Amino acid sequence: MPDNPATHVVHAVCSHDCPDSCGVLVTVDEASGRATKVQGDPSHPVTRGFLCGKVAKYLDRVYSPDRLLYPMRRRAGVAKGSLPQGRETEAFERITWDEALDEVASRLKAIAAEHGPESILPYSYAGTIGQLGYGSMDRRFFHRLGASQLDRTICSSAGGAALMSVYGVRVGTAPEDFAHAGLILAWGANIHGNNIHLWPFIEEARRHGARLVVIDPYKTRTAALADEHLAIHPGTDTALALGLMHVILREGLEDTDYVERCTHGLAELKAHALRLEHAPEAVAKATGIDAATIERLARHYAQAGRNGRRPAAIRLNYGIQRSENGGTAARAVAMLPLLTGAWRYTGGGLQLSTSGSFPFQSAALQMPELMQASPLARAARVVNMSRLGEALAAADAGVGGPPVKALFVYNSNPAAVAPNQNDVLRGMRRDDLFTVVHEQFFTDTTDYADIVLPAPTFLETKDVQGAYGHHFVQISQQAISPLGEARNNVRLFGELGRRMGFPEACFDDREDELIDQALTTDDPRFEGITRERLEREGHVRITMPVDRHGAVLPFSVPEWFRTPSGRGELTPVPVFHAPTESRANAADYPLEFLPRKADNYMNSTFANIPVHQRMEAKTAGLLEMHASDAVPRGIANGDEVEVFNSRGSVKLRAHVDGHVGAGVVAARLEWNKLTRDGSNINALTSERLTDIGGGATFYSTLVEVRKVHAAPGE
Repeated sequence: MPDNPATHVVHAVCSHDCPDSCGVLVTVDEASGRATKVQGDPSHPVTRGFLCGKVAKYLDRVYSPDRLLYPMRRRAGVAKGSLPQGRETEAFERITWDEALDEVASRLKAIAAEHGPESILPYSYAGTIGQLGYGSMDRRFFHRLGASQLDRTICSSAGGAALMSVYGVRVGTAPEDFAHAGLILAWGANIHGNNIHLWPFIEEARRHGARLVVIDPYKTRTAALADEHLAIHPGTDTALALGLMHVILREGLEDTDYVERCTHGLAELKAHALRLEHAPEAVAKATGIDAATIERLARHYAQAGRNGRRPAAIRLNYGIQRSENGGTAARAVAMLPLLTGAWRYTGGGLQLSTSGSFPFQSAALQMPELMQASPLARAARVVNMSRLGEALAAADAGVGGPPVKALFVYNSNPAAVAPNQNDVLRGMRRDDLFTVVHEQFFTDTTDYADIVLPAPTFLETKDVQGAYGHHFVQISQQAISPLGEARNNVRLFGELGRRMGFPEACFDDREDELIDQALTTDDPRFEGITRERLEREGHVRITMPVDRHGAVLPFSVPEWFRTPSGRGELTPVPVFHAPTESRANAADYPLEFLPRKADNYMNSTFANIPVHQRMEAKTAGLLEMHASDAVPRGIANGDEVEVFNSRGSVKLRAHVDGHVGAGVVAARLEWNKLTRDGSNINALTSERLTDIGGGATFYSTLVEVRKVHAAPGE
């Protein structure tokens, strides 16, 4: 054997739900076909050769001994429910793919015949954000079947609706351009925790004198590293944005020329923002940020970019839109760069999502016209994924039509991540609900499955991908053969379509054909971008208008906007309403609860991998409290506490420190089976929806906390 066995390097793309969409180089051993190394692509202008802590250790996930490798069927007589980690196979028996597909097809046919195809509900989200894995053959399958359609709202729908309302498109400042900013507002954005490839550009800006201000109710990693942290009360971002507008418009700091050319509705917004209820003194009472700070921030923000100064950029993340008034909050913040003309300058503007920059042909991949060939011969009903508990409990799924009798889960772990967890699990426990789960591991959701199917990682399949945090389209080549008998979404749903007897040839399309379909467009942004070119180069920047320095300047001219007026919309004016569950309306449950995401997990992904658990060990199972809330309740560091409200309760260990302010408590998302009492923080969250976009309201949650006293003899 040679000392250095032959290897080759394959270009892949991290498909996990992150704005960075990193280019990944995978080293593969020729003899064994095994991946031996993953690293960031140094030629990628945003990845720049490094990976986050999650993906840098990705081979621990790929080759985990806990990988789900074969189709499984629930053993007869074994009830659905939470299983201890490592003992899941006691509830399941191995079967072949033929047996699994035949049983799934047979059961779906029978359920559709008896209850109608809308009694079948797909449930998926962004376990992969590649175009093929996120939504292609799966959508074709459920469209042709006539199954209920899923409104995928759980993460970003309110913020997306907000951008569409103000700009008419989901486009934003390029991450590379943040290096040219003089003031950066990280508004509900934990950049260092979940957008790490933006961080070097922020640091470059700071080396040239920029200030980083973090607006967040929690002292995140990013807040700890910032020049200033404004610990805003949860759910009051609309009030703060209006307070900034009040100062800007009161003092005439708006960019009059830009506003006249590029916006619509200034007079109405100005009359609204200048009301006394939006003056800094009033806003301070709602937000917890003192009036002088609001005044100073408004002036600094408005004057950035003027007289040779570097401009202001806002990195707005999805945290603020996960409150009851979250859509309005995102709209209000998105209006700020319109008032100041920040879009005119390289490095100015706002980024929430750049996903609208990519003209992928989703309709060609998903073929919604197949619904007309289904037994319904029409569009199926739509079920909001943020109300899964209601859908599984109601006789009509909460929206009319038949009750849900079959649930097909892929790219998601709803037993852990869906709100109002107790209702969700109660529904998933039903004996008359046929549940199929396509997964890489035995998750909380597979514990409730009738059939479990093995899924590949992004190293084991081919896809094409854009990003929601930069402007590069990339090909992800298959680096290694699928482990065990794992099959990707394209193959799974194509084969299942044939088992169902669907005659359409589209169910025979394979990855290369689907990638070609996704890229085939006359849109100039994809000019010259083909599968063959991507296979040669790995990544290609989409074509977007640039200034004379080569910087993308979205919304610098009216032609960028896609609103009815053809300009940035400042109406309807944003109105602040305190969330139903907030300190403004607290009664039996007086504490505002932040159900946080762990820095070293991706939602619930990675939570079962030992190396990531070690990175999160310091905060595992903790409830963070402020001393002013802990002391009156007789709670000290390390005490076991019960966090509860009318929906449920969880047991955690108290950690009294400076990461949350008075009146706020916080804990992080875990798998249920990894917690001390089999429930995670979503036992406390509600199915109430956001004001626009129908999104989840995780961050509008009230709780009470009490110390758990040891039983006698313990």
